[in-house]
Amino acid sequence: MRLGVLDVGSNTVHLLVVDAHRGAHPTPMHDERFVLRLAEHVGDDDLLSREGEKALTKAVQAARERATSLGCDEFMALVTSAIREARNGLAVLARVREATGVELQVLTGEDEARLTFLAVRRWFGWSAGQLLVLDIGGGSLELASGIDEDPDVALSLPLGAGRMTRRFLPAAREGGRPDLAALGELDRYASDLLGPAADKLRSAGRPDLVAATSKTFRTLARLTGAAPYSAGLRVPRRLRMESLEQLLGFVSRIESGALAELQGVSPARAHQVPAGAVVAAAAMRALDVPFVRICPWALREGVILRRLDSMGGV
Repeated sequence: MRLGVLDVGSNTVHLLVVDAHRGAHPTPMHDERFVLRLAEHVGDDDLLSREGEKALTKAVQAARERATSLGCDEFMALVTSAIREARNGLAVLARVREATGVELQVLTGEDEARLTFLAVRRWFGWSAGQLLVLDIGGGSLELASGIDEDPDVALSLPLGAGRMTRRFLPAAREGGRPDLAALGELDRYASDLLGPAADKLRSAGRPDLVAATSKTFRTLARLTGAAPYSAGLRVPRRLRMESLEQLLGFVSRIESGALAELQGVSPARAHQVPAGAVVAAAAMRALDVPFVRICPWALREGVILRRLDSMGGV
C-alpha cells in the first residue's frame, strides 16, 4: 500500500510518501519540503499569527493534493512543538481542517521521542542492544533509551535549534555572527536542563549504541566530514564529540550568511547551526557520549512503522 505522512514541524512541513506493507521495508516514493518556520510566526503572546496560519493552510493543501495525485491509500498528518505550544494552536488546526479536509494530529514531545526511537531501533536492529537516541528538532530535543522497541525512558526538552537561535542568537538570524557570550549562556542553559534528563536516561542502563537523527545532527556530521546525502542512506556516518567541539569554534566565528554557502548546509537553516551545535555538544557531554551514529530514519518513519504494525496480517 502507499502511505503519505505529513510532518508539520517548527521549521518545515515535510511530506514523505512510501510504498510499504507490514513486515517490509518502506520504500520512499516522494519526499517534499515546504519551509515555513512556523515557530517564528508565534509571537510573544504565544499566538500563531494569521500569516503563519495562511502559510500552513496553503502547505497542507498542497501536500494533500500531491499525496492524492501520487495515489496514496492513506494520508496521515501530524504536528509537533510549534503548534502544540501556541495558545491558539487547536483553533488554528480546526480552521486548517475546515479549509483542507486534513485532520492534523498533535503529538506530545514524548510521542515524538517514542516514535523516533521505534524508527531508529528498526534501522539498527536488535544487534544494537541497549539503544540511546537523540533528536534535535526546531522546537525541542527528544531523548529516549531502552532495550525494546518502546523506550524505557522518553523525554522532550525545549532545546530545539530554532527555539534556541531565537532566544539566544538573534544576530545569527539576520545572517550575522553569533555572540560568543550568548553561546556560553546557551551552553549553560542547555546543560542545566540536560543534567536531570541525563540522570533519568542513565537509569535505563548504559547504552551499547548511541544514535542521533534529524536535520541538525546530519548537518553537523556533514560539516565534520561525514559522507554527503548523495552517497546513500546506508553509508555509515558518525559525529564525534572531538570534531563537534572543533566545529563549534569555527561556527562561532563565521556569519551565518557565509555558513549557508558551505556544502551540506541548508541555506534556510544555516542560522540555526551554531545553536544546534551547542545543544548537540551539551547533550553528548551530559550523557558522556564520545560519538553518535547518524540514523536516516526518524519521526516520519516511526509513524509509518507504527501504522503498519497496527494493520495485523494485512
